[in-house]
Amino acid sequence: MTFSSILSNGFLQGFAGRDIGTKEIMISLIITAVISVYIFFIYRAVTRKSFYSKNFNISLALVSLITCGIILTIQSSLVVSLGMVGALSIVRFRTAVKEPMDLGFMFWSISTGIMCGAGMTEIAIITSLMVTIMIVVLEFIPVGRSSMMLLVNMDENDEAEERLTAALKDHAGYYRLRSRNVTNGCVDIVYEIRTKDETALSKAVAQVPGVQSSTVMRHDGEIAI
Repeated sequence: MTFSSILSNGFLQGFAGRDIGTKEIMISLIITAVISVYIFFIYRAVTRKSFYSKNFNISLALVSLITCGIILTIQSSLVVSLGMVGALSIVRFRTAVKEPMDLGFMFWSISTGIMCGAGMTEIAIITSLMVTIMIVVLEFIPVGRSSMMLLVNMDENDEAEERLTAALKDHAGYYRLRSRNVTNGCVDIVYEIRTKDETALSKAVAQVPGVQSSTVMRHDGEIAI
């Protein structure tokens, strides 16, 4: 037997699949299902104040189970694992994840399936508990007052704009002109502002002569076109 054959056999033995019994498969899938249900309720609790998608939440649980099954299959046979990698490589997901928190839960769900499928259920359980603690702790950290956008439609008049600026000085701790668009004798102005009393600011802007309409809205730093 040559050195190359010994090296080749040793290399292949390192990647040889192992027999996984039905009991081990059922235990891995059951533990994955339990953690998936846990992730389901945590996601539901975290998104109670925002837009909640039940379909996305259900998909989180399904992804964990499917990933666990894939990892169990990969461990059983090297040939099957290579074929599965080739099959999954042609899959393209075109649905954009808009919320960063959704992306975090998706990674949590996938990693749970990988850990449980690899037989590292202790790591999966400890990771889930640590993630929950981090979510709870970070949830109680106060958030600084975010900027708002003030959209004003008014007549094109220098005096009116000066009065608008004076109203901003009186009721906004910070203001900055973002855009100014003039059309047919009217001007649309967008300010970035920070204020403690939105109602007082809105009333003061509405009382400026020449102002046709004004809107105060919060923004998250994203611009959609």
